[in-house]
Amino acid sequence: MPVQVSSTRVNTRRVLKTPTALPIHMLPYLLLLPSLAIILLIEFYPFLTGVSYSLHKGSLLSAGPFVGLDNYARLFRSSSFYNSLWFSFVFAFFNVAISYMLGLALALFLNLEFPGRGFCRVALLVPWIVPAVVSIVSWKWLIADRGGMVNVILSSLGIRPIYFLSQSGWAIVAVIAIKIWRSFPFMMLSLLAQLQVIDRTLYEAGKIDGASNRQLFWYITLPHLKNISIIQAILMVIWSINDFETPFLLTQGGPSNATENLILLSYRYTFGRNDVGLGSSVALLTLVLLMVLATIMMRQQRKTI
Repeated sequence: MPVQVSSTRVNTRRVLKTPTALPIHMLPYLLLLPSLAIILLIEFYPFLTGVSYSLHKGSLLSAGPFVGLDNYARLFRSSSFYNSLWFSFVFAFFNVAISYMLGLALALFLNLEFPGRGFCRVALLVPWIVPAVVSIVSWKWLIADRGGMVNVILSSLGIRPIYFLSQSGWAIVAVIAIKIWRSFPFMMLSLLAQLQVIDRTLYEAGKIDGASNRQLFWYITLPHLKNISIIQAILMVIWSINDFETPFLLTQGGPSNATENLILLSYRYTFGRNDVGLGSSVALLTLVLLMVLATIMMRQQRKTI
């Protein structure tokens, strides 16, 4: 028995010392290969396909002949592209600016101690929790030109109805306002989470030194919110420019393409005019635009750290 035990130990040591076929530091990369393959399949393959389509004059049925950069040249000569680009910037700017200010004001309010604070936090998250289709269709029913609840109330008060969806100016206001209504809870929730981790002793020290509430907000609160604010702005700009459902469900880009952003323009070219090359070109230019904006804002964030 002692001999057998010792031989067993020797054999175990030999097995442990035997080099494996794969180095241990390569094991994490091997485990990542299935996920990487799926990402390449669902992300890079459609991207490369889109790049290929943008260089061809094709339809939904075939890629068509190779035309090089002709689709991009056609876009830069098109007034529809510049109109969509302008509306995308206006849409994103007002959505980010107003939803941030509204979210910050509500976050500061909800950070206070008062009865019913929990209920208010949950209630203010409803615009963000409700599915986009449900909220947008509900708003469209409320502000419809004919039979909408808002115009019914205005008519009962002897006020002329407002054509929110058929007049260009009002349509732009309506689309931006509803997007803000859907966006501010995200800003509010993120800022509220950051407010709650600020060290309270900083405010106590500031009050001892005689600082006013305005000075406490300007020199303590805002600096602590700077990094999360930049991240929020980056995400909201991307989501705003890529927003398809809000303008499509409300106005379908109308009236007279006044609320048509770049994503809707790409959709109209691809499925409305059956010009996949031009639609893919708009989508890729939108991607480049978002990458440039995100890079600029991320560099700004690094400077503030």
